[in-house]
Amino acid sequence: MTKAPNISFEFFPPKNIQACFSLFETVEAFQGMDPTFVSVTYGAGGTTRELTHDAVSLLNKEYGWNVAAHLTCVNATKEETLAIAKSYKEVGVNEIVALRGDPPKGAGKFTPAEGGFSNSVELITALKETGDFKIRVGAYPDPHPEAADENADVSWLKQKFEAGADSAITQFFFEPENFFRFRDRCDRAGITGQLIPGILPITGWKGIQRFAASCGTPIPISYEAAFEHSSDHHQLSIDLCTKLCEKLLAEGIEDLHFYTLNRPTLTKAVCANLGVI
Repeated sequence: MTKAPNISFEFFPPKNIQACFSLFETVEAFQGMDPTFVSVTYGAGGTTRELTHDAVSLLNKEYGWNVAAHLTCVNATKEETLAIAKSYKEVGVNEIVALRGDPPKGAGKFTPAEGGFSNSVELITALKETGDFKIRVGAYPDPHPEAADENADVSWLKQKFEAGADSAITQFFFEPENFFRFRDRCDRAGITGQLIPGILPITGWKGIQRFAASCGTPIPISYEAAFEHSSDHHQLSIDLCTKLCEKLLAEGIEDLHFYTLNRPTLTKAVCANLGVI
């Protein structure tokens, strides 16, 4: 039997009172599951900067979890960005997920702020120089929408590790072979840092189609037929996600990072199927 994986979860900060309840309910649902770390996202364009800080502090102090706070290059000078990192450190956070970040809604392509970091490699380099953080970064098994080709993502990831990244969390994907091919390309490029697969249980079939399209993530044709003919999308989502994870574990993967969307039910069921109780 395959050994139960190490797990981690991603949450997003609440934007209103109702969302606060959703976050707390999600966090409570995962109590006792001993995640390696949990991450808290930034909104597009840095729109949830203060809320992210508050959520990070809460999860670290009240729940005792190892928190990796997202930090982006968007809409801030280098000094402002590093001041945010320092504020994380002051509340006991020792890990950062360093990202370029998405541009503000409607802005089109990313444009560096005046006096800001131009890309994630610059941010990683600056964070590494502080010596304060374990640095996690993003990776893309399926080509990033802005990538010239599939090798561009590998080349860029290598630069991130050379700048000081400790591990990489991948964008979500649905076909394990895509991850394995990406891992092989990374091996050939001399990348030795840890690659942690990002897993997204399908909470809504129509919604995930739009979301995946915006991220450049292909959905297997078999999924469309399965959801079309299934009368229980909830159980189908659990089964598909469990199968994906089992294939990854069978090929030597030991860590899985779940994008929870602040909805615990599917992720918790998948984890139980994998032996994480």
